[in-house]
Amino acid sequence: MFDILVYLFENYFRADAYPDPEQLALKLTAAGFEDEEITEALEWLDGLQQAGEDSRPGIAADNTSTRCYSDEEQARLDVECRGFMAFLENSGVLSPLTREMIIERAMALPETGVSLSKLKIIVLMVLWNQHQAMDTLILEELLSGDDARFIH
Repeated sequence: MFDILVYLFENYFRADAYPDPEQLALKLTAAGFEDEEITEALEWLDGLQQAGEDSRPGIAADNTSTRCYSDEEQARLDVECRGFMAFLENSGVLSPLTREMIIERAMALPETGVSLSKLKIIVLMVLWNQHQAMDTLILEELLSGDDARFIH
């Protein structure tokens, strides 16, 4: 699924540029992706779209409170992932609302643990879906596979 998400970002850089889900599924099939992966990715993107529209948590964008993670969230998002999100939030890349959308999308994955490289793709997709401008250095960091720098 993550290969598809990266493919979509690379080929449809403008979030409003990708075609409707049916046509997109055909294009992804033609690009060589498996039907099961395509279905999973499209469902995940649909959930992202819904999270962006309907279910925004009631958090002020300038909220400076500390986020406490539930046991389930801590099990899914290890210290590296939580530290990376704190880094992005403290750097002004993420707002508390965007952070919550990222956590929600990470929790929506079928996997029991999310690696930092997968979290970076989730962050990229959430920012992309929210039409947020991304600094080139942040974009490079999100697209990089070098996770060792964030181990604390």
